[in-house]
Amino acid sequence: MFKNTPFANWPFHPAKTPFYYGWAIIVLGTLGICMSIPGQTMGVSTFTDSLIEALGMSRSELGFAYMCGTVTSASMLTWVGMKYDRHGVRPIAILAALGMAVTLVFMSKSDVIQDYLPSFLEGQVGNFLIMYIGFASLRFTGQGALTLVSRNMMMKWFEKRRGFAMGFSNVVTSLTFSAAPVFFEMLILDYGWKDAWLIIAIIAGLGFPLIVLFLFRDDPEKSGLKPDGDYKEKKSRANRFPVVKQFNLKETMRSFPFWVFAMMLATQAFYWTGFTFNVVSLFETANYSRATAVSIFVPSSVIAVIVTLSVSSLSDYIKLKYLLYVSGIGSLIATIGLIYLDQWPWMMHVMITGNGILLGLYGVFLSVVWPRFYGTRYLGAISGRAMTFVVLGSSIGPIVFSESLARTNSYSAAGWLCFGIFLLLTIAGFWADNPQERFRTLDK
Repeated sequence: MFKNTPFANWPFHPAKTPFYYGWAIIVLGTLGICMSIPGQTMGVSTFTDSLIEALGMSRSELGFAYMCGTVTSASMLTWVGMKYDRHGVRPIAILAALGMAVTLVFMSKSDVIQDYLPSFLEGQVGNFLIMYIGFASLRFTGQGALTLVSRNMMMKWFEKRRGFAMGFSNVVTSLTFSAAPVFFEMLILDYGWKDAWLIIAIIAGLGFPLIVLFLFRDDPEKSGLKPDGDYKEKKSRANRFPVVKQFNLKETMRSFPFWVFAMMLATQAFYWTGFTFNVVSLFETANYSRATAVSIFVPSSVIAVIVTLSVSSLSDYIKLKYLLYVSGIGSLIATIGLIYLDQWPWMMHVMITGNGILLGLYGVFLSVVWPRFYGTRYLGAISGRAMTFVVLGSSIGPIVFSESLARTNSYSAAGWLCFGIFLLLTIAGFWADNPQERFRTLDK
């Protein structure tokens, strides 16, 4: 629609701005990711108990609908990535924002929709169908399409300083994502869960698409600019990780490092969505209040910010597998804190610390790994496939955690499952080297 047309730089040309427009792209892409929060598990989790009460569903039934809807959305993300590669960021982001707004309106009327269903869809079947449609659309538009294209847009505008630039985005998103449950909880308490969703729908559907239309831009080359602008590094640090080969999707899928990083991200999504979707129940089983459950996101975000600020710039100069080790250790710490939360009070602080490390590096990996390892020519398809696994992991997490509680009266079984997978992936990280290294050697 805009990418390869005369409208690519409409309504103004980024090269004419008095600063490198890539920094504006970082702000705008970050805003795009933050706007996806209603479709993220972080955004949905605050409304979980309200939906259970309004629809008369059990936690496991709602979790199953969430899983099925998320799996459906995940199956479409590689396709979205390919459409992004072809059409650019603006049409995809606008459609995603509008779709998310419509879905939020639908979700706010979910209990009313029950009354209009035919008799053979009443009860559990009808409830599942309503929630399946809602979750599938919400996850596809928010967590999937809007997040994918916003992050890819930012990655293309930087190369040598990609980690440094994306660090700012990751800090803001960490803080925003962590504060979102508190903000949504305030909206629910003040206006009720239905009107809270309607307020969010107005913000997502009216204001944000205009921002995308006027300010979002695709590759810097389309605007006569270069990644990083006029930035020049010291000779000793220049081109430390140059991209020699542009991998297509099939070649990427045959790369072992892709699977290690993608599965680490997917397992972290599995853990995090299972945790956040059931956070109130999880803390109640450990004899903590709902207020305590919601409040733990803030200190985790503070740690995440510290980690992100510490490693974002560092990621431009060191092998990413070293950060994978740190991420794996943080994930192991988080699961240990979850498993023993009901036994020792100080385990809550252990869990918060592990969550912070996990979240701090999660955004760094999503922002840096794919363009450094596989280039940007097919970035949409590659990141779309990786996001498919992430979303699949997030879809399974809530139901596994819910079943853990239903079958064992505890979330420890789900915690031990996550611990085992994190341990294996941390060990596998030893062989997760940048595939570009082999081609650089051949090029010499």
